[in-house]
Amino acid sequence: MSITATELKSNLGKYLLLAETEDIYITKNGKVVAKLSNPHQDRVDIAKSLFGVIPNDITLDEAREERLNKI
Repeated sequence: MSITATELKSNLGKYLLLAETEDIYITKNGKVVAKLSNPHQDRVDIAKSLFGVIPNDITLDEAREERLNKI
């Protein structure tokens, strides 16, 4: 998403919330001057990729032991 510096000033709270899920590029006089982003986005993406990997009917310890036994 790209917004002007004036728009950012007027609605900072809104864009801070949006920055949790997407990068926001701030422009001034038509040129990108800054980027607002989530510093933990890599961790969020990794966590999201793991959802559903471990079945609901086993515990984390059981899944870990199963994984170690495959090595």
